[in-house]
Amino acid sequence: MDPETRAVYARRWAELPERSRNPGQTIGRHAVGCEGTHGVFPRCNFSCQPCYHSADANHVRVDGPHTIARIREQMGLLRQARGPHGHAQLIGGEVSLLEPHDHAEALAVMRSFGRNPMSMTHGDFDYDYLRRVCVDGDGRPRFGYVSFAGHFDTTMIGRTGARRPVDEAELHGHRQAFCDMFARLYEEYGIRFYLAHNMTVTPANVEQIPEVIEACRHMGFKMFSFQPAAHVGNSVRWKDDYRSLEAEAVWALIEKGAGSRLPWEVLQVGDTRCNRTAWGFYVGNRWHSLLDDTNPRDLAARDRFFRHLGGVHFNAPPRLLAARLARVAASHPSTLATGLGWLARAIRRAGPVELFHHRPEPMTFVMHRFMHADDVAPAWELMQRGETATDEKILETQERLAACSYVMAHPESGQLVPACVQHSLLDPEENRQLAQLLPLPSRRRGTADPRPAPIR
Repeated sequence: MDPETRAVYARRWAELPERSRNPGQTIGRHAVGCEGTHGVFPRCNFSCQPCYHSADANHVRVDGPHTIARIREQMGLLRQARGPHGHAQLIGGEVSLLEPHDHAEALAVMRSFGRNPMSMTHGDFDYDYLRRVCVDGDGRPRFGYVSFAGHFDTTMIGRTGARRPVDEAELHGHRQAFCDMFARLYEEYGIRFYLAHNMTVTPANVEQIPEVIEACRHMGFKMFSFQPAAHVGNSVRWKDDYRSLEAEAVWALIEKGAGSRLPWEVLQVGDTRCNRTAWGFYVGNRWHSLLDDTNPRDLAARDRFFRHLGGVHFNAPPRLLAARLARVAASHPSTLATGLGWLARAIRRAGPVELFHHRPEPMTFVMHRFMHADDVAPAWELMQRGETATDEKILETQERLAACSYVMAHPESGQLVPACVQHSLLDPEENRQLAQLLPLPSRRRGTADPRPAPIR
């Protein structure tokens, strides 16, 4: 384990509230969490209801040099504070509004700081744009591997061919077309890819979750992530009572779509009131968990993994990874037997015959529950003063913020800020300042307004 990584993990584990320091916790034992950019391209050409971005976000023009400079500053702080490796989202407004070469340079900068970047997008772009991001002018791949998250749901207004979708099924063709672009990129240039599917959940579409999973699970996505809506961002776009979206009810619908119980406590990411994650794989139409949470031997294998392999960087080059794994096996011979035992049990659960006929397809299911702005504001104010809340709801919010698995870097203050704080408290002023720094071009008479139409 890299000594710097060891120190970062130890510090992150110590920062976790007591309730989050449990046997299944990955934060501080196998990861420090995810990271995201902010203030780099807040503008979007969709008008989603709800939208986490502030009302001023669409008054800021997309500017490549600004994007690259801000990303470099933010990644520098993340490298310093969170160690040599991390997973970072290239996020702001809509990433495909960046010129292809700026998008590519942003990914390259993130990689140069040891980050594994994921581009967050509504997916409404064509293959030529994707090709120009991933392939240079001489036809050579810029990257051997790319990661994108496509956001598709009926809260989104403005998609080409489905401007105001009436149900989730109307978007299945767009979901498939998104995956097909990356399959073509691999066929033509050998660029591998990882695709995640994001969906905002509201009272209007929550019951459609099972159908979305059933229809789309073999399209090419490797993750389905569901985000119950929260009262954050532009209040003009709040249309429902999002507090009615109970975690248990939403997760039950995700399980119905997956066709299986999804054990989320066996491996956890931060506070379980924020995140539920189930890692596993499909064999044919049956989903199987990576670990059986009812089998003591699988739980023991998990604990041994954290103890001896938790700090191994699995995205390292194959030769280096093989050498590290060999060192672990040599130092702790029983680890190899534990791993082989787990593999044998996983094969038995999936079925040798089924595995002979169907190639396993990795699939992760996630639910991220963002917090409401009126809860975050008082909790964060107290935390900044070093005070613990006495109100039960605000105390829960403080605990969730302390265990946050998704942070954004502020080089000017040296702070790492939870995403809920960024969207609830910091985005509005940040975007007001950006609107002055990067104003949209003045509209000439007779030309169309470049900004998306406001939602009333």
